[in-house]
Amino acid sequence: MQDYSTYYASPLGVLEIRSDGTSITAILFTNTEKGNKVDESTIQLNTSDVEVLKLCITQLDEYFSGKRKVFDFPIDQKGTDFQKEVWQKLTSIPYGNTISYLDLSKKIGNPKAIRAVGTANGSNHIAIAVPCHRVIGSNGELTGYAGDLWRKKWLLEHEGKFENGLQTLF
Repeated sequence: MQDYSTYYASPLGVLEIRSDGTSITAILFTNTEKGNKVDESTIQLNTSDVEVLKLCITQLDEYFSGKRKVFDFPIDQKGTDFQKEVWQKLTSIPYGNTISYLDLSKKIGNPKAIRAVGTANGSNHIAIAVPCHRVIGSNGELTGYAGDLWRKKWLLEHEGKFENGLQTLF
């Protein structure tokens, strides 16, 4: 199967969107403190001829404009059965809401797996659509986000604004 990718200019910086031609396999921030450093001035932003990439871009546009709360394009993220279970539970966190890592570990039926849940959460390669940004510390603090904490804060405030009319969460 052939791999495809395109770039998307989001309010949070350029995203790289990858696909196998039928599903989305990754949505990644191109510039983070921890890696993925890309000279954004050299990136050619374009829409792809691959239908699932076009669908993903359309749904990201709708999300960022406050018109979409749930993504429904096909996803195929590679990982262990445990990771896939955690990622599936992430998609059940309602838009504009947060849960703790402990709550997430309880949702998978293993409250002692907090660290493993955190590691699986950090291994998510489908940013925004598989909403790992909605998981926070038990103390209510923002913690851990591969796309950098400022993006996590922005995403939570964006969702809060459209869901609850909130101006600032953190």
